[in-house]
Amino acid sequence: MTVDVKFIGSFRSLSGKSRLSLKLGKAVAFREVVKKVVEEAPRLEQALIDPEFKSPKMNMLVLVNGKEISVLNGLETVIKDGDEVVFVPVVHGG
Repeated sequence: MTVDVKFIGSFRSLSGKSRLSLKLGKAVAFREVVKKVVEEAPRLEQALIDPEFKSPKMNMLVLVNGKEISVLNGLETVIKDGDEVVFVPVVHGG
């Protein structure tokens, strides 16, 4: 199965790519997709993975087929063949 991953803003700069096509054996939870993204683009690890808990950080907006994952099933959202996952950095200021 193939999943299309798109990077916006600083994620694009860090990865050096605007898109990535992931080959996965089966439908998997979003947290597994993040691990695969880091394997393919290691420079994203610090931005995407919490070093203490070894799980995806949630300091980003993630869209799966245009829907934010918090309205789906969060980190357990199942990603299937043909899905598009978009990583958007969230910038806070004050």
